[in-house]
Amino acid sequence: MEAYLDNSATTRCSQRVLQIVHKTMDIDYGNPSSLHKKGMESEKYVKNAAACIAKTLKVSEKEIYFTSGGTESNNLAVIGAAMANRRSGRRLVTTQIEHPSVQNAMAFLEGQGFEIIALPVDGSGRLSLDALRGAVNHETILVSIMQVNNEVGSVQPLKEASDIIHEQNPKTLIHVDAVQSYGKMHIRPKKLGIDMLSASGHKIHAPKGVGFLYIKEKTKIKPILFGGGQQLGLRSGTHNVPGIAALGEAACEAYENIEAKIEHMYSLRDRLITGLSQMEGTVINGSLGHDSAPHIVNASVTGIRSEVLLHALEERDIYVSAGSACSSHKQTASGTLLAMHIDPALLESAVRFSFSSHTQESEIDYTISALEEIIPRLRRYARF
Repeated sequence: MEAYLDNSATTRCSQRVLQIVHKTMDIDYGNPSSLHKKGMESEKYVKNAAACIAKTLKVSEKEIYFTSGGTESNNLAVIGAAMANRRSGRRLVTTQIEHPSVQNAMAFLEGQGFEIIALPVDGSGRLSLDALRGAVNHETILVSIMQVNNEVGSVQPLKEASDIIHEQNPKTLIHVDAVQSYGKMHIRPKKLGIDMLSASGHKIHAPKGVGFLYIKEKTKIKPILFGGGQQLGLRSGTHNVPGIAALGEAACEAYENIEAKIEHMYSLRDRLITGLSQMEGTVINGSLGHDSAPHIVNASVTGIRSEVLLHALEERDIYVSAGSACSSHKQTASGTLLAMHIDPALLESAVRFSFSSHTQESEIDYTISALEEIIPRLRRYARF
């Protein structure tokens, strides 16, 4: 059988998504900026997608802007907000465990004269609220925090963080990278005090190359792409109608019976953690409880390099990640695990297992059975 446990890297498109993609490529293929019938038909897909996504967040559809994915959404939020508000201050606050699309955007802005503060996290990957309180001052124009870490699944205390930020400086903007949380938990930006929120389609069974950025009305932000003035001039470029329609459909589907889906993923997580914990020399990185995301487990198998274990599992048609997909081809240790002060002996052995609501118990059981056979064999030949 096959066990696909790399859903945090990407997901398989759902059947409903595939159907709407085919229809918008083959029948309703017009440009939504065109004034004729074909254009208006395509425009309906864009509007419907915005309405569906807005409903899942309890926000207005005019606050939804479509992008090419999580990286662009994060760049637009971080760079666009920093450039629009630099007269109010030059301090930007983030954490040490952000996705590269936030970290590298911050590095770019540091080169433009901004001050960047990267907050530490504890051993479970949660940010230090005391450090946050000390970092936000009258110069702080933006705080960017991911809701769910893509490597270990730690969930940040956004409400507490938002309260602290607004207490320290009510004018500070808050951006949340929700690429790993959207579609897997309830998110209410207005209740949480969030000004901008990023999400990506291919994490929730839509195609790659499409995402969105929620921007609270009246938030000051500058575009980073310039062109024909689509999406109120904030994100120019011809709409990716098949991708946008698919994203809207996937969003609707993700939030249908979401409580049952969350419970299912937690049961898979518990099942895998129980199996891994019974294997000698296996350590779970991050929280074991339900204060972590339901769909991610990060584990180190002492004495075996992550790449070696990954390929041994691949021979059994079991697919996992060595770290995150964005860093799997790099030879450096995980920045997230380093920030968590994980034992150095475990850094080169970390493997990420990630699920979706479509993952079956049989896939978890097959993986545990395979690991029970593979790990002792690999340890006999391991060379560190």
